[in-house]
Amino acid sequence: MYHLPPVVSIRDTDSPSRGLEMKENVLDVLVYLFENYLDSEGPTAPDQDTVREDLEELGFPGHDIDKALLWLEELASYQHDQQEPQIQAAHSLRHYTGQETRRIDSDSQGFLLYLEQNGILDNISRELVIDRAMALEGDDISLEQIKWVVLLVLFNQPGQEAAFAWMHDLVYDIPSGLLH
Repeated sequence: MYHLPPVVSIRDTDSPSRGLEMKENVLDVLVYLFENYLDSEGPTAPDQDTVREDLEELGFPGHDIDKALLWLEELASYQHDQQEPQIQAAHSLRHYTGQETRRIDSDSQGFLLYLEQNGILDNISRELVIDRAMALEGDDISLEQIKWVVLLVLFNQPGQEAAFAWMHDLVYDIPSGLLH
């Protein structure tokens, strides 16, 4: 029988997501899934029905659970759909659409640029982060939310272990080596 892992509330002061201060929504479900299922060292992952039941028992609304699971499925589908890497000029700059600019604040845009310039994100993973951030509910996407989306995207990308580890330390506020 499967046992539910310990509950980590994103409102808990010891949780790295404490600064999100939002009502329960899709990102809350995603953070819970990451902290308790995806990033765990368990022998096998439980099936989707078990995860759904566990989340419902914890009080997450069914529609948010469905949206979070769909969000993760869409993220995983990008991994399979990737063709040849796109060639990007060394000094090219991404311009955000009007809708992206309204939802993704300038701090988050600057952070994504910083991650790309320092090799944490490439142009494909940056686009995936923007797409997955735009798929979240709500009007504004904060820097803290972007950090979680980046972490989830990197976790799902093969060959990105070093970038994921760096981002994991940043999200969880663990001192790590500086980027050079």
